[in-house]
Amino acid sequence: MPMVHEDQDRHKGFTRRVLMLSCGKVALLSALVGRMYYLQVIEAEKYKTLAEDNRVNLRLLPPRRGKILDRFGVELAGNQQNFRVVVVKEQTPDLIATLDALSRLIKLSEHDYKRVLRDVKRKRAFVPVTVKDNLSWDQVSSIEVNSADLPGASIEVGETRFYPFGADMSHILGYVAAVSEAELTGDPLLELPDFRIGKNGVEKFYDQEMRGQAGTSEFEVNAYGRVIRELSRKEGASGREMILTIDAGLQTFVQQRLMSELSAASVVIDIENGDILAMGSVPAYDPSSFNLGLSSAQWNSLINDPLSPLTNKSIAGGYAPGSTFKMAVALAALKEGIGAHTHTAFCPGFMKLGNSKFHCWKRGGHGRVNMIEALQYSCDVYFYDVARRIGVDNIAAMANRLGLGEKVGIDLPGEKPGVIPTKAWKEANIGEAWQGGETLVTSIGQGFVLTTPLQLAVMAARLASGRKMVVPRLARGYREGGQAYGLARPEFEDLGIPEEHIRVIQQGMDAVSNHPRGTAYRYRIKEEGWELAGKTGTAQVRRITMAERQAGVFKNEDLPWRRRDHALFTAYAPVDNPRYACSVVVQHGGGGSTVAGPIARDILRETQRRDPARAAAIPLKSRSGSDNTGDV
Repeated sequence: MPMVHEDQDRHKGFTRRVLMLSCGKVALLSALVGRMYYLQVIEAEKYKTLAEDNRVNLRLLPPRRGKILDRFGVELAGNQQNFRVVVVKEQTPDLIATLDALSRLIKLSEHDYKRVLRDVKRKRAFVPVTVKDNLSWDQVSSIEVNSADLPGASIEVGETRFYPFGADMSHILGYVAAVSEAELTGDPLLELPDFRIGKNGVEKFYDQEMRGQAGTSEFEVNAYGRVIRELSRKEGASGREMILTIDAGLQTFVQQRLMSELSAASVVIDIENGDILAMGSVPAYDPSSFNLGLSSAQWNSLINDPLSPLTNKSIAGGYAPGSTFKMAVALAALKEGIGAHTHTAFCPGFMKLGNSKFHCWKRGGHGRVNMIEALQYSCDVYFYDVARRIGVDNIAAMANRLGLGEKVGIDLPGEKPGVIPTKAWKEANIGEAWQGGETLVTSIGQGFVLTTPLQLAVMAARLASGRKMVVPRLARGYREGGQAYGLARPEFEDLGIPEEHIRVIQQGMDAVSNHPRGTAYRYRIKEEGWELAGKTGTAQVRRITMAERQAGVFKNEDLPWRRRDHALFTAYAPVDNPRYACSVVVQHGGGGSTVAGPIARDILRETQRRDPARAAAIPLKSRSGSDNTGDV
């Protein structure tokens, strides 16, 4: 009996253990099934996405940058194929040997070697590293022919910015270059290795419009990140093509005409709509060099050049306007009730104020002159006289109305406002009270007065119009989806100057160029119906001492270049029906009539010669769909 009880107890214990073990297995199996159900059913979409992300990578594709066109559709900035040679480390047994073999076909500097070796260390072994870009077709052919001896090296094709007019358009267009760390905004497009953004000129001002929208490429990768195949590709949207007001042919003419001088600038503006037809500045630079990459030596050469080739002198060069400022003084005098014909002044060659003498440019003086004659002869003493009567603040107010002393609003970066001084300005900036002699000096465009060539052209345009406060612009519109659209602009404000006052200034400018005793008569336009009306200006850059006056003032050509006067000329044409205004500034050029006058004459003659072609400018539409032929 005891044996039977022991067997029964043993059997019961075994059964309990089996039952407990079975229950445990069932519990574990249930947990496993539940977990599998949770992962494969409830969380299926999440893990499918994670797996897909590990298998599929998304890469941004840079969009094609929009072109820049002139008013007739001539390409000023575009894109061209960029051939580059790349090397893949895992495909070459000896990277240095491959680079040495490449260097026998294309020029590789020590910097190129260091850069490639640095990039190879930073990137995975299967990722291509650029060795040299912007290769010529001959270089590409040479590399392809010798590909058997260049393990790991291959040719890739991309795009680069191209400027067909080179330096002739550099200060208008600006340039593109690689994105700096300071310019990163979080936009992934800016982080693409070969992406370029506008750094100056139109390229910078309208950069967002021309960038376009990035495309995408989906490609399959393995566990190591190596690309297996491309799954899909969506090309990006190209940027807008900007249509400028510039006439490429006239711009080239202006730039080449200025090249006879060391440093000069000129602006041509359409009086009717403010279109800038040409904007020259010399010396200039090749904008393509920034896109391709400047060496340290090239960069230092540009920034250390005393003639400042990187500066657009048309909008950022500050120059004393000299006698071209006298139109503003004359208008201010008319506004204060000084008559053009009834008020005269006697010019003996100087004016005394206190213990000081203020000289006229003509040593013997001009005798008695009225306002129109004072403009015609450019008599300094007459303007000393009226300036003393009306004060510097009235002069400044009129100068501002004509576009001087403040930014005129051109669609380019880097415009300078210039300086038109007032009593308050001197107190605020110099901390001293205004002196009476400074009013006299201001009246002839010297002293603290600074203007830009663009401002002088705008002043001439407003005087020629007599009605409109002309505001310049560089962009006429843009092209998108095959259709050209005009950029909206506000109507010009009324100039707010009586018509009879404007006529006095126009008569004076006409006499300057078309009266035999005018200061610029020798450099008039002789073709009937094309005549110009202008005003000369010669701005001193040094003080002439009494000893020099007694011994005879040195001629500009006898002085070192940097001590010579600036030569200026402002004009409009044709006289009877003004349409185009122009300014010319020749830095240290000497006399305004002898140096700047002939340049302005040639430019305005060429502008009018090209006039019939302007009707063929790209026709623009507004977004509403209405036709517009260019004065948008």
